[in-house]
Amino acid sequence: MRYVIALGSNRRHRRHGDPRGVLKAALAALDQAGVKVLAASPIVASAPLGPSLRRYANGAALVKSKREPGRLLAVLKTLERKFGRRHGGQRWAARVLDLDLVLWSGGAWSSPGLTVPHPAYRERAFVLGPMLAVAPDWRDPLGGLTTRQLHARLTRPRPAPR
Repeated sequence: MRYVIALGSNRRHRRHGDPRGVLKAALAALDQAGVKVLAASPIVASAPLGPSLRRYANGAALVKSKREPGRLLAVLKTLERKFGRRHGGQRWAARVLDLDLVLWSGGAWSSPGLTVPHPAYRERAFVLGPMLAVAPDWRDPLGGLTTRQLHARLTRPRPAPR
């Protein structure tokens, strides 16, 4: 099965360095955990959501795994903890590593704690932009639009309010 994973970081790691280094190390850690990275996007900088003041490094990866979505999510959460992420804190606070399962080749999935496609990815340029590099023609299983189309809709210029 193929998946698109969104990666984000806005805190240094004692071993991997700045957020860009964290994302590079996370890609290697995915491979070591048996999640084959087929393609990785360039890393982009983005403004934070919520109360965090630190800019994010964001990326996307197209990966292959035999695991079903719930089991893959467990692997992603384990990797986040290994990188020092602690859950249960403030929502959208600064974090060393955030790994989100955005899409999978099986279409839509829902279980306690996991909804695929990721419910907010269509409204997030910091997710759709990197996804263009790894899955531009992947169709949203709910709306049928490609990543390219979703990104164009989100980022198209709009007239200024009068």
